[in-house]
Amino acid sequence: MPLGAEPLTDRQSAEDVGLRGSNQSGMRDHNERLVLSLVRQQGGLAKSDIARITGLSAQTVSVIMRALEHDGLLLRGEPVRGRIGQPSVPMHLNPEGAFFLGLKIGRRSADLTLIDFLGRVRATRRQVYRYPSPSAVVAFVEKAMPEVCAGLTTAEADRIGGLGVAMPFQLWSWVHQIGAPQAEMDAWRNRDVQAELAAITNLPVYVQNDATSACGAELVFGTGDRPRDFLYFYFGYFIGGGLVLNGQLFLGRSGNAAGVGPLPVQGKDGQVDRLLNAASMSTLARAMDAAGQSSDHLWEQHDQWIVSDEILSDWMDQAANGLAWAALSASSLLEIEAVMIDGWMPLHIRAEITRRTHAALHAMDLDGIDPPVIREGTLGAQARALGAAAIPLSQRYLIDQNAAGRAG
Repeated sequence: MPLGAEPLTDRQSAEDVGLRGSNQSGMRDHNERLVLSLVRQQGGLAKSDIARITGLSAQTVSVIMRALEHDGLLLRGEPVRGRIGQPSVPMHLNPEGAFFLGLKIGRRSADLTLIDFLGRVRATRRQVYRYPSPSAVVAFVEKAMPEVCAGLTTAEADRIGGLGVAMPFQLWSWVHQIGAPQAEMDAWRNRDVQAELAAITNLPVYVQNDATSACGAELVFGTGDRPRDFLYFYFGYFIGGGLVLNGQLFLGRSGNAAGVGPLPVQGKDGQVDRLLNAASMSTLARAMDAAGQSSDHLWEQHDQWIVSDEILSDWMDQAANGLAWAALSASSLLEIEAVMIDGWMPLHIRAEITRRTHAALHAMDLDGIDPPVIREGTLGAQARALGAAAIPLSQRYLIDQNAAGRAG
């Protein structure tokens, strides 16, 4: 089971979701991750609950729980008294059990975020730029890391488990669309920024595609029920995506699976276009700038967009139509249950794009297609930075059948 999955239901066995344990002594690390994954998914669990779900012996579970409590990763809850026998004691994740850093590198901004073991944001710093150069990003992390960690005690700082980096792959591509010097963007080809960040932070560093990371954050930290198979769209400067199959984040051979930008969709003029041009925030920004409405604030904050109703509505229609075509194509190939939409945008705009995408999809010819549910994501603007921080968390403490990042 990868970065996260939904709680077990009565219809799901432990084998169905990879939640069987091993009583062999050589599998302690696996079993500890298994217990932490279960507690993260389902909240407080007693030893008897874990033994029942995983098939581990009561003695094995007791040893694991004691070790995790000793290491400060689990906390005892209040005893729950039943009618017979000893009261059960639910165990919960300790928020201060571990901390993680997440770095989101975008085409117009970078964010460094510190989270605790529950995924709560403890501190964050942000930098807006015209384009992302390696030197600017490294300098930002060097300055911002002491600031985001300033609130930690020495003991808590020692519990930082790593730095995850969520960034677009091939940043040197589409340079003309962001107005960046090709030479400076080409520096990303040969500059080992991962090694530089590892040297600055003295932490293991993991790198993952930014939209894939946002999708991973939805799995680990998202609220509400999570479908086992869904396509995820994230609105940033460019539209990006992630794919979850059988409760697992699907990364693909190069880690760039569900890179939805190049997907062919029907444009507003009826001609074939790429989803990148139909549904990216950069498309909205160009329309605003052409109408004399400054788009700079789009990258500076996400809570309030200052844009005319006409331009915003036209863009939402265009984006929703593109997402609907993409959802139709995905549903033709994969039996996905849902399409989730999130992004760097005000929540009411996210809700409206979701509504329009649903309407556009159901206006299409769906013969032979079981259409997915179109729904909002739950993390919003923080999804990419949270997803970055979730990479080292997953590497160290969760059951993950995929390689969530490349360790440095």
